Amino acid sequence: MRADYDRNDAVASDRRRLQVVLVATSLYCVTEFVGGYFTNSLALTSDALHLLTDIAALALSLLTLWISTRPATPAKTFGYLRAEILGAFLNGIFLWVLVIFIWIEAVRRLRTPEHIDAIPVMAIAAGGLAVNLFSAWMTQQREDGLMRGMAVRAVFLHVLSDLLGSAGVVVAAAIIHFTGWWQADPLVSIGIGCLVLYGSWGLVREGVDILMESVPAAIDLDQLRNDMLAVEGTEEVHDLHVWCLTSREFALSAHAVVTAEADHDRVLSDMHRLLEHKFNIRHMTVQLECDSRRGHEPEHF
Repeated sequence: MRADYDRNDAVASDRRRLQVVLVATSLYCVTEFVGGYFTNSLALTSDALHLLTDIAALALSLLTLWISTRPATPAKTFGYLRAEILGAFLNGIFLWVLVIFIWIEAVRRLRTPEHIDAIPVMAIAAGGLAVNLFSAWMTQQREDGLMRGMAVRAVFLHVLSDLLGSAGVVVAAAIIHFTGWWQADPLVSIGIGCLVLYGSWGLVREGVDILMESVPAAIDLDQLRNDMLAVEGTEEVHDLHVWCLTSREFALSAHAVVTAEADHDRVLSDMHRLLEHKFNIRHMTVQLECDSRRGHEPEHF
């Protein structure tokens, strides 16, 4: 019950922060679109498009956070925990599609440079730096040092790339104002696209790893096995699997061979205490065996 309470409390905190960031991002996105239109700046417009994907990402993250708190059912015994993962994964793919369109327009403008009103572009982008700094602060690591959910980390990556993108727009506008080199604007757009790809790649990869039930990056499987073997009365651990239900919820299944004189209840209690406190694993199934059945089971690690 305590684990469920902690998770729900964390999700509620994430949801409140995302709502604040959504309002700030939406207001600034409108400002950048208007500014990009009147100044003819592709860098500013592409940054506004990036902000538009942030708004979509925020809305999707809020939706998936809400869905993930729905209770379990007989058909979905783990509930809807992975809705958050699916949302973050789709956010990453959506960003890749957008980058392609930005790059196509940037190449066109490199071939045919267009006039840009640099001073308003610098002013609007400078405001973006302030908005993105606030959003980054709102989506950073939790005050207690624990990792935020994947939905919030997805938004944090969006915000970081926006922060660098706004800085790039300021630099491009300054170059255009002082040198008249119009190509700086589409070149910054290409750079923003690279930042988006870089930031979203890790998110998509983590989503794929979770959906493929890979071992969580934070867990050393060999160390976990050795710690389980160190529990008094344990002779062998096999058919060991550890995977993510979500970015914050880990699960484990394993078979443990114990000595004939071992107290099964004590062994299970010791293992559960070890797995929960040292490895943050709360969903676990450990099958105790007096005789190893490894030879009669599928080939597993």
